[in-house]
Amino acid sequence: MSAFEFFFSFYGLLLGLSVAVLATGAARAFKHRKTVRVGWLTPLLAVFVALDTATFWDAAWANFRDLPFGYGLLVGGLVVAVIYYMAASLVFPDETDAATSLDQHFWASKRTVLILLILANLLGGAAQLAVNLTRDNGQYLLGYYSVTIAIYVALVGLAAWTKRRWLFALTLGLHTALYLSLAVLTVLTPPHPETPVAQAVAEGPQ
Repeated sequence: MSAFEFFFSFYGLLLGLSVAVLATGAARAFKHRKTVRVGWLTPLLAVFVALDTATFWDAAWANFRDLPFGYGLLVGGLVVAVIYYMAASLVFPDETDAATSLDQHFWASKRTVLILLILANLLGGAAQLAVNLTRDNGQYLLGYYSVTIAIYVALVGLAAWTKRRWLFALTLGLHTALYLSLAVLTVLTPPHPETPVAQAVAEGPQ
């Protein structure tokens, strides 16, 4: 086991717990769907949090797998993973909560969930930018990641602060569609090995 594999096993375990708590909440909501109205707001938020976690997990592998292992890397991964777990644990109400509909819980926790995701992505984005500056194609990657982070903060930030259902659906739905489109594209058309992003993923920091 390499040093990074040791780190990633710990990091992946924590991020995996975030997905597990989402799945548990979704199963509980489905189980009690006859007594607690589900609606569509919480499921959309849950899908986005799950996809965001998977995307961040993938980005960590692509950007940090060739970094030298150190305690700082472990603590940094711990901080981000705990933020993700906190966000995921707030998406669905606990069994002890007295919510009569998931919408009621959604409006009470939505902003906190999305702000936590923004914080995690800003921390991870800052680390990615720092790592990519050392690569031969660092300027391209610097611009690429800066644009993606700006789009993320704009869409998710607006979804966090709005109280309008249609605007929440538009902003978070658009970003969810971007995640799903990216997933499909990477399956159908993997990045060409000569493109800057593909080279960065294949070579790691120089």
